[in-house]
Amino acid sequence: MSATTPQKPRLTTSAMIASIASEGQRTRSAPFGHALIELGKQRSDVVGMTADLGKYTDLHLFAKAYPERFYQMGMAEQVLMGAAAGMAREGAMPFVTTYAVFATRRAYDFIHQSIAEEHLNVKIACALPGLTSGYGPSHQATEDLALMRAMPGMTVIDPCDALEIEQAVPAMAAHQGPVYMRLLRGNVPLVLDEYGYQFEIGKARMLRDGPDVLIISSGIMTMRALEVAGALDKDQIGAAVLHVPTIKPLDISTIVREASRPGRLVVVAENHTVIGGLGEAVALALLQAGVSPAFRHIALPDAFLDAGALPTLHDRYGISTSVMTGRLKDWLG
Repeated sequence: MSATTPQKPRLTTSAMIASIASEGQRTRSAPFGHALIELGKQRSDVVGMTADLGKYTDLHLFAKAYPERFYQMGMAEQVLMGAAAGMAREGAMPFVTTYAVFATRRAYDFIHQSIAEEHLNVKIACALPGLTSGYGPSHQATEDLALMRAMPGMTVIDPCDALEIEQAVPAMAAHQGPVYMRLLRGNVPLVLDEYGYQFEIGKARMLRDGPDVLIISSGIMTMRALEVAGALDKDQIGAAVLHVPTIKPLDISTIVREASRPGRLVVVAENHTVIGGLGEAVALALLQAGVSPAFRHIALPDAFLDAGALPTLHDRYGISTSVMTGRLKDWLG
């Protein structure tokens, strides 16, 4: 009988609600739900609304704490957004949750006409952004930032971790007008507490400096960028990481200042299609400012993505730590 090579355990995750946390990584449970409860203690005008997805957007915690301020609208996202607009007109501040694909594709016109055009105080928090679900194109919101960036008057936020979500919730409430935030739910990685971080709408933050490459990132890609920077350190490559949590309005002055430093490759990394997201926004800002560094873009392809386990998909589409590290080493020569 011939010898056989022992097989490593196959890495799999639930396609729908898989955690993006690495094994052993620190996490915090349901940061959005707990932050909204705290906000509800301070503001009686805050209400929670969802389209049959309270459990899967952590809004069920708010519903349990404030059942009289929770509205379950059923699987009718257009009705959800229209009702939220009506609530806002009457003085409430709705925090609306659903999946990002349903808000940005199915209910886009209702948000555009009923909420954004009227500049109403509706806060939209949407789960499964980008490639954080393995259920395929029906649930992968790979173009949501492009859609919401294009909407006049809409503030767009892509938070990195649990701490930023907790900080973003009261900041959204303090901001006058509609806000769209990508939502990480369940056990969310905790990263930014190590950097003394404080979220501000419209502000980017340099998390670490380095002379060789500047990684400009948002959302979960900032977590990946920090991991990549640590890996590059071992090869004496100094990587800076500029976290840009607000996609609109963009912190152009900080981006231009950091990209203007000579001798650094500039890489934009985002969990979004190559079209219409952070990469194009940064490229336009640099072009208009007359700044022309060597520039690369890590993003999802302009394609309908496969279904499967998230670790496999992140490798396949180039947003895992290992694949990103290899690409940066190749670019840096």
